[in-house]
Parts: sequence; C-alpha cells; structure tokens
Amino acid sequence: MPVRSDLDASFVLVDSSSSKSSDHAEPEVTNTAVNFDHPSLEASYCPGSASPTYAHDWSVRGTGMSLRIQGRHFVDAYGRVCSLRGVNLAGCSKAPTNDNHDTFPSDAESVTFVGRPFPLEEAPEHFARLRRWGLTFIRFLVTWEAIEHAGPGIYDLEYLHYVRQLLSLLPSYGLTAFVSIHQDVWSRYSGGSGAPAWTLELAGFDLDALEETGAAWLSGVKGGGHEESERGVWPTGYTKLAAATMATLFWAGRTFAPKLKVKDKNGELVSIQQFLQDSYLAMSELLAKTLGDLDGVLGFEMFNEPHRGYVELQSFHSWDYNTDLHLSYCPTAFESFQLGAGHPTAVGAWTRSFPMPTRRTSFVVLNPHGRSVWRLDGPSGGKCIWELHNVWGWDKNRDEGVLLRENYFKSNPATGKKVDWYTDFYFPFLKKWTERVRGASAPEKIIFTEAIPNEFCPTSWTPDHRVPNMAYAPHWYDLNALFAKAFGEFTVNVQGLSRGMFPLKAFYWGQSGARENFSLQIHNIVKHAHEALGEHPVIIGECGIPMDMKYVYRDKSSLGVICLLTRRMFSFDLQ
Repeated sequence: MPVRSDLDASFVLVDSSSSKSSDHAEPEVTNTAVNFDHPSLEASYCPGSASPTYAHDWSVRGTGMSLRIQGRHFVDAYGRVCSLRGVNLAGCSKAPTNDNHDTFPSDAESVTFVGRPFPLEEAPEHFARLRRWGLTFIRFLVTWEAIEHAGPGIYDLEYLHYVRQLLSLLPSYGLTAFVSIHQDVWSRYSGGSGAPAWTLELAGFDLDALEETGAAWLSGVKGGGHEESERGVWPTGYTKLAAATMATLFWAGRTFAPKLKVKDKNGELVSIQQFLQDSYLAMSELLAKTLGDLDGVLGFEMFNEPHRGYVELQSFHSWDYNTDLHLSYCPTAFESFQLGAGHPTAVGAWTRSFPMPTRRTSFVVLNPHGRSVWRLDGPSGGKCIWELHNVWGWDKNRDEGVLLRENYFKSNPATGKKVDWYTDFYFPFLKKWTERVRGASAPEKIIFTEAIPNEFCPTSWTPDHRVPNMAYAPHWYDLNALFAKAFGEFTVNVQGLSRGMFPLKAFYWGQSGARENFSLQIHNIVKHAHEALGEHPVIIGECGIPMDMKYVYRDKSSLGVICLLTRRMFSFDLQ
C-alpha cells in the first residue's frame, strides 16, 4: 500500500461514512470532485514533486474540490481531514488608504479602501510568502465602511472590483479564504472600525462632539494610542455611549428605542433597527454576489466580535469588571447618558494594577463645557435617545440626573418578558443574513460565526438557531500579554479569573507554565463550543500576539502560541 508523504502531514484520512451534523442536512455541493487519487498515493511519487512547496494547497488541484464540512471537520474530495492554518489579512484594512488624521471625521464620504490590504501589483509577493510559510488559510477582512461609506445605498464598486481581482489570485498560490465583515467598537468614528459614519449620524450623533462628551475614545483612530497612558484603551469604547448605543439600536432598536424612526428610501418612517439591518443585509448581499463564485472564497462571516450594547444591562451604575475592560476614564451607562446630554459629570479613572488588572484610582470631570452629542436635526430632536424613552431624566430643581427605569434593558419594555441577546436578536438576524448571502452566492459556501468576545459558546445555540453548513470561529488571545504588551516568565489565566478562579491557581511561571496556561484556555473554548454546537467545526478565527507588543517579547510569544495550536491540531488564523 502506498505510504503517505510528508506533503500530507496535515491531512488525516477519514471514513466517508462519518457522521455529519444531525441538526441540518448538508447543502448539495455543486463542485465536481476529481476522479483520480491524490498524486502522493502513487508508488512512484517523489515528495515535493507535485508542488514547489510542502505547504497546503487548498486549490482544486490539491483538494479535488472545494473544502467542505463533514461533522466537526473540514474535508476534501479525498476524504482527508484538513488542518487549516493561516492569517488575518489584514489589520490595515480597517482604515482607508487616504486616511487623514487632520481632517477626520469630516472626510467620511470621500474615503477609499482600494489598495487595502495591499495594491494588486504587490499581491504575488505577499501570497507567495504566505504559501512558503504554510499560512494558507486566510481570514480576509472587509468593513461596511469600505463598501458603503458615501451614504445609504451608495456602494464603492471600485473597491469591490479590487477585492474580486485580489481574491481571484488565491487558487494560483494554493490559498483559500473566508471573507469576514469586520468591526471593532462599531465604527472608526466611535473609536474602532467597521460601520460607516452615516450610521451614527442617522441616530442623531454629532461626530464632532463624540470625543469631547466622552461618548467615544478617538485617539487611536487619529494616529495616537502609542503613549503609555493610552496603551490598550481602545476596547473601552465598547461601553461608551456611541458604540453601546449603536449596537443596541442595530440589534434591538425596535424593542428598546421604538420612538426612534427614520425615513427609508421610499420616504416612509421605519424603526432605526430596520433601516440599519436592511442596509447591512443589502451590503452583504452585494459583497456575496461579487465574490461568491470565486474558487478561492470558501465562505463568509457575518460580524466580527459582536457586542450586546446595553441589551441585558444589569446595572446602570457599573459595568461587569470580568468582561468589560476598565482602563482610563470609564463612565457607567448612566454617566454616559448625562455626559452625552451636555451635563459635566465626574467619572472613575482606572489604572493598571496587580494582582487584578486595574483599579479605580481617581475621578475626572468630563465634558466640562456642557456640550451635547445629540444633533438638533437628528431623529430625537437633540434629546438623548434614552431620555426620550424615559430611561432617565434631568431634575432641574436638584440639577442632577435621575434614573427612572432601573431594569429597562433586562426585559422587553412593551411586554415585560425577559430578553436574551442571542435568542431574541442575534440568532434571528444570523438566519436572515445567511439567506441573503447564500441566495447571492452558492449553498456550499460555509458560514463562519462567533460569539461575544471572552464568552464561551452559548448553550442556547440549539439546532433550531443554527444555520446550515456552519463553522464556529471564536477568538483567543493571551489577555494578560494583550494588556501588558509583554511576555515573560509569568502568565495569568485571565479566562479563569473572570469566572471566579482562585487567583493563585490562575498564575503560571516559566515557558512550560505558559504553554499549560494557553492550552487550558483554548481547550475550554473548543470544549464549550462542541458541547453547545455538537458536530460543527471550530477554528480559532483570531489569535496571536499584540501588534504593539515590545519587540523583545514577540518571537518567544508568537512561537509559543503557534506551536501550541499546531500540537493540539486546532485550525487557526493568526492576527
């Protein structure tokens, strides 16, 4: 019997009768499988003769057809389980090629992302390098802003044409990709990346007032974030007024902001949730139509690192220390409402500490000049959206804010029924999105999904909430290294600490301790995913080291992460 060569080290033969996911029939695959054995099974085969490199070849010539899902595995036409290893391409795709820190945010409509992540003429150099390194599975990042920055329904066809040309090259290098619609902290205009500026303006935000009112932290997107006092602050934007409000309106605006109406393309008033989601669906459909027929595109991901916003908010007076980063100034939800409405407010300031990551060390008064973040010509008439819905109010006699509905975001205000972000909002939209994307591309395209960052896969993700041909792509980072921007002889299991682990059990020393720590954390993520989802593939969609980690630590840290993932046979995309 022919002996498999080193070329096939990342393949494992499986029985074609292996069980498939029981909750959905697999979609019929339209690709035609190649009717011959893989060259490596021939007795005369010489290792390396079929390819100039030993790296995986995910093109049809290497796999016999597009990769497909079989149970919890990705398999090819030869019945081999495929271990996918690659990179996110790329972080620079979150910002336009003509990004101008001096004019931000006034140039929102005229930005262009053509050339992100790199110009077409440079693609051969980058793709060949990735192939040589064996990083052949790409998570390709696009943003909503890149496609629809000029206004609702106005699409950047030049950018879409550029992306199509770029991804058309992948099979020539043995590469494959899934396209991830990326966001962090909702938008560049609220301190991250993702949604176009007009989405915030649609809700009534004054883009020029976001920073002064504490509604967003924008230093990072304006070229800052490199000083010690600013290091690692950007994720705190998730709990600030702009991003938290936009996430709430996008996922659950009809439930929690029913008074907020905007005009659709026909001039009719609709809920802001409907407008935002319809726009997102139309944008995604166009993206899928543009790229869905490409051999190098394995599938699509709906939403990077989603966030609840205020949905299920347990307290207006604090955020969950275990899940929400507390660093620099961190206004509570109630404090954010007051700041945005033009009331100077003292908020807690947090600094790095030990053994807990941060502690509150002072208070600082934000928005001292009393500027409002709400535009008079916005849908709320210049009033805070949440004041409009009687969540809170301003007592003029006592000159202070008053919280009126303490449990507003825990239950549906109209019915009193307790809400669950996943089952009531995320899962239903995922199904709508999948139908639109599949209708514009092909049924065999894989849908990649993920849960809220730093949360395990929810047990509520039952078969009736899943979509066919689905893979789960959670993220994992060593949060301690991400926070400290360093990697040494001491590591911390932040995942365990946030779930009540006794601190001394969460501390690890030495390189072997770091490997044990990382292995446990990633194992937990994968284990909980399989317990919740059953027979669905799991790939670590983002992992690696901080891009701004001190240089002296980079090689040791990155090597440790890669070796661990490879040894455990996890599929992954490095960030």
